[in-house]
Amino acid sequence: MDKKQLISAGSIFEDCFAYSRAVVQGDWCFVSGVTGYDYPNMSIPAGIYDQGVNCFETIISTLAQTDFALTDTVRVQYTLIRRDLVDDLAPVLQKYLSQIKPAT
Repeated sequence: MDKKQLISAGSIFEDCFAYSRAVVQGDWCFVSGVTGYDYPNMSIPAGIYDQGVNCFETIISTLAQTDFALTDTVRVQYTLIRRDLVDDLAPVLQKYLSQIKPAT
């Protein structure tokens, strides 16, 4: 069996809540749920657009520690707390996923 690789984004939350940002096992890479948190500044922006960008940039930087890339994505899940945020998030999804078109 292939050795499991645990990937950290360096977040204090990973240690606090005992999880890895991503886990690589063989030909698979599982990325944990990502929030819109801005880890370099230790803050979360008010707007959903900036939060969405932060999500994808966290995923991209995490995958850079592996042999995977965002283009390897096959499935995503979005969780929004308010329906009226969908239109503000759509441009972020277009920016990062329009060429990939994963299952959602």
